[in-house]
Amino acid sequence: MLGALPSTTRDGVPVVVKRSHRRRRTVSAAWRDGTAVISIPGHFTRTQEQLWVRRMLEKLQARPAGAGAPRSDEELLRRSLDLSRRFLGGQARPASIRWVSNQNGRWGSATPARGTIRISDKIGGMPAWVVDYVILHELAHLLEAGHGPRFWQLLAGYPQLERAKAFLEGAAYAMGRGLGDDPLDGDPDDGEPAEPGAGDPANRGPVPAR
Repeated sequence: MLGALPSTTRDGVPVVVKRSHRRRRTVSAAWRDGTAVISIPGHFTRTQEQLWVRRMLEKLQARPAGAGAPRSDEELLRRSLDLSRRFLGGQARPASIRWVSNQNGRWGSATPARGTIRISDKIGGMPAWVVDYVILHELAHLLEAGHGPRFWQLLAGYPQLERAKAFLEGAAYAMGRGLGDDPLDGDPDDGEPAEPGAGDPANRGPVPAR
């Protein structure tokens, strides 16, 4: 008796199986929009589907989702424009977006007045769906500076929103870097630290366990 197809990867990423009658012989697997997508020929039997989905998932899980993260500033810009088109209606178009190594208190930051975004290189090895969330978070800040209802409405269409937020909270706690409740808070210009003060999330104590 055949068992149920896996609904998630070992790490909890949703699995989507796509059948295509145009696809005759090949099977493919890729990380897309925070999901593991397995594409199979439409004529596959249930037994073949079971065999190939499991086989391709094993291969896909051997390639970390973070392997698809942009490596250069040019790739980062292309990724940001694609994410803006898909989830923000193309409204957010950064004047510049770049990787930086001097953001020890936050994962990313934006300066809406200049349209500039900085992304901490510390997230470079994280899953691609987490990197995409950080980019989207900062893109949304170009449209809405604060974290009010409109800001979160802008991000509501991203399927891995809550999961990515939880991942980053856990990463912040595990790394013991003393990040605040929202490591994506604040907009220090060109990556410079915000002025010290009680309200600065970079100056709060370690992230509490939740």
